[in-house]
Amino acid sequence: MSTAAPPADWRRLDPRTVLVTALVVAGVVAGAAVPVTLGLTRWFSPQAAVLQVLAGAVVVIGAAAGADRVRWHRTRYRIGEERVDLHTGLLLVKRRSLARGRIRTVDLTANPMLRLLGLVTVRIGTGEQGHDSTLELDPVTRAEGERLRRLLLERAAIAPPGEHREGELAVLDPRWIRYAPVSFVAPMLGGAAAGAVMQVSDWAGVQSDVIEWIGGLFRDTPLLWMIVVLVLAALVAGVVGALGLWIEMWWNYRLEREPGGTLRVRRGLFTSRSISVEEARLRGVDLVEPLGVRLLGAARLDAITTGLAKDTEAKNADHNTLLPAAPRLRADAVAADVLREAVAPTGAALVRHPRAARGRRLRWSLAAVLGPVLVLSVLGALLTPVLLWIALGCAVVSVPVAVVLALDAYRGLGHALSGRHLVTRSGTVRRSTAALERAGVIGWTVKQSVFQRRAGLVSITATTAAGGGAYTVYDADAAEGLAFAAEAVPGLLEPFLERTGRPDTLKT
Repeated sequence: MSTAAPPADWRRLDPRTVLVTALVVAGVVAGAAVPVTLGLTRWFSPQAAVLQVLAGAVVVIGAAAGADRVRWHRTRYRIGEERVDLHTGLLLVKRRSLARGRIRTVDLTANPMLRLLGLVTVRIGTGEQGHDSTLELDPVTRAEGERLRRLLLERAAIAPPGEHREGELAVLDPRWIRYAPVSFVAPMLGGAAAGAVMQVSDWAGVQSDVIEWIGGLFRDTPLLWMIVVLVLAALVAGVVGALGLWIEMWWNYRLEREPGGTLRVRRGLFTSRSISVEEARLRGVDLVEPLGVRLLGAARLDAITTGLAKDTEAKNADHNTLLPAAPRLRADAVAADVLREAVAPTGAALVRHPRAARGRRLRWSLAAVLGPVLVLSVLGALLTPVLLWIALGCAVVSVPVAVVLALDAYRGLGHALSGRHLVTRSGTVRRSTAALERAGVIGWTVKQSVFQRRAGLVSITATTAAGGGAYTVYDADAAEGLAFAAEAVPGLLEPFLERTGRPDTLKT
């Protein structure tokens, strides 16, 4: 096979990609070798089983390395003045191209194997949905990855107005790890751990033995206490998993502003990640406070920006997170630095919403918890009284929780104008305070149900091309909400308002 270099203006991936593939496949094969060998000993002697597994491993590793060698030989890329081109494929050649003017992200990722070899994977994206909006160079040297990142993003090197410093904006504080166990990740990981134990035991054909062993441990324990202990064990496993996941994701975290107006987030213990956000594409920030994190006085900071849509290959990349859960005052300070504001809009005093909004939340919450209670009650009356006791227990536990969450959701409602930004806050289990640049609003959506109309309320949504695409002021006073929208973006909503003796109202 020819190894001639590509034309001068074309480049190839790093040839060590073949070594990386061989090592990764070898690791997978090694993990599968033991159970396969044990299975073969049913029909062959141990020595013969080992030899067969070794022969199969050589074939699999060799085939994978050979296929990757062909991929390397048939892959080349070029950075032109107007476009970025990537050609790959043997029989069916794929030619993909991105206009440089549409490129929004150049992200560098390196798993432990790539880091050991000084390589990175470069993902060049336009921020649009779909596989065709991203080119992936896997792998190139770290120096080449940094060169591509600077080259493809330097076109946006026009610093926004403001006197805020360049360089480091935030760096990891190890004390922030205390927020990991109170996130929603911990119970999810605990449940996943319990499910994994049962699944693996089922694959091994010993699930009944595992269940019998657990039953033996709690033979003299009441059922209720057994459930409590198992739930606590799952939570402990989830907490340990959440701590490990946090360390892997956020160790070596650093947020910095580069010359020309590019925000760069670097993080990762084993797998390093480098994510760049052009300030020219930044339209605001979102201060996110999940319930557990908020109870400890902390918040996470996300970017509201165009060009960071999550495609199918990077759906779990957390591309828009600028700051992990940190003390609220620190998050506000970073928000001010990121937005080049003297005072963070996320800390602005908000306009409270009418008490009618509190009533709506109370009714929604009570309906959500009393609906299942009513169903259990009906079934209990028809089938067995046990369900009536279950319904009573559910009501006693869930109704107070629903009321507390509804009142908290009402207290969290608010909106305001703060300089160049409009601010809206809502939520309780996941409270969000979004500061959206007023110039980034491209439209308003006004919704008013029959019940909202009777209560004098309205929900107003600012639509934008950035972030989630829509940021809503829920259940505001109708007159005040419309006035807020009209003042936030002058001239956009006025054509749809009519002046009467009463406050502004929508034309019908």
